[in-house]
Amino acid sequence: MSSLGLLLLLLLLAGPLTPSSLPPPDTPEGKATIASLILSALERATFFLEKRLPDINLDSVVGFRVLEVQLKGVQDEWAQDPRLRPQSLRVGNLMRELEPLLHRSISYLKLSDQRYLREFQPTIQPGFWKLPHIWTHTNTSMVYPMLEIQDSFSEEHSDACLVHLLGTGTNSSRPCRLSDFCRTLMTKPGCSGYCLSHQLLFFLSARMKGCTRGLFRQSQRYMDLFCANMMDMNHRAEAIGYPYPVQDLFMENIMLCGIGGFSDFYKLRWLEAILSWQKLQEGCFGRPDTEDAGFSNAIQHQQHAPRRVKRREKLFADGCSSHNTAMAVAALGGFLYALAQYPAANGEPWQATLAPPMAPVSDSGGSVPVVPR
Repeated sequence: MSSLGLLLLLLLLAGPLTPSSLPPPDTPEGKATIASLILSALERATFFLEKRLPDINLDSVVGFRVLEVQLKGVQDEWAQDPRLRPQSLRVGNLMRELEPLLHRSISYLKLSDQRYLREFQPTIQPGFWKLPHIWTHTNTSMVYPMLEIQDSFSEEHSDACLVHLLGTGTNSSRPCRLSDFCRTLMTKPGCSGYCLSHQLLFFLSARMKGCTRGLFRQSQRYMDLFCANMMDMNHRAEAIGYPYPVQDLFMENIMLCGIGGFSDFYKLRWLEAILSWQKLQEGCFGRPDTEDAGFSNAIQHQQHAPRRVKRREKLFADGCSSHNTAMAVAALGGFLYALAQYPAANGEPWQATLAPPMAPVSDSGGSVPVVPR
């Protein structure tokens, strides 16, 4: 069995959930405490970005660009609340630190990976990422009854479909175009892991570009489907104690579904877990100093191929990860934005928007049943 197959099987094991020790956000004091914890983590991560700016990759810049948008949304919410003035000032200071760093980052990316920058430059441009203002919840009835555990995900194919969508290929085509291959890949049922999150990223990017024709008329339906399954995977990652191999994907799910408007990804206990993964001295997120030895040994003994990492990932000698850090700051920025919108972003008074159920995935080779929770 591949390492991904073992990981998915472990994710199907249920376990007890640990409540958060953070204060509830329903009082000014509780909201201020949570905001201060998040801002401290974001300030440390921005210091990491500044130190490693020549070496970070485009994915990392995307994460911090999303954070910049989230901070602007928080500042707009808190500007008139004198009880949150200290936190609002910190948000403003952080935004002023980020702006020149993100501008300088493009110069470094031109030197390190010019083609990749050209293809995905829209995702790091101001104005591309837009915050949700209407919130919804995931629908558990849309969780796949079967999951594909074969590691068939191709980051190259996913990138090609995104480039086609963004209209940034060598032929300078119009955006919002969709080939038959990409239609099949991005709507394939039963996906898990990065395959699933990239399917959501595709439809989320279509929304950011304003694509509304053809398949994109159903964008919300597919986003409902994908985030329901990403929520299920996050619950299972929590049930096995968030081992390091799943932390990156766990935070990516929160980042993407949070931008998609799914407020139930912003759980206090998940925030507490993410805050605990930061390397305090470096400010980054990545390989822990003491990784779960039992889990790591199991992966090493079972794998037939190296553990999947992002193709253009930057791993540093001190364990810092560009992609982990990018996902962490965008997830934390989402928590801060949801906190600023509380109570709306915590599910009240809005109820979940239910989408029509999708057809179940058939029981075929390479699939594993999803145990009901």
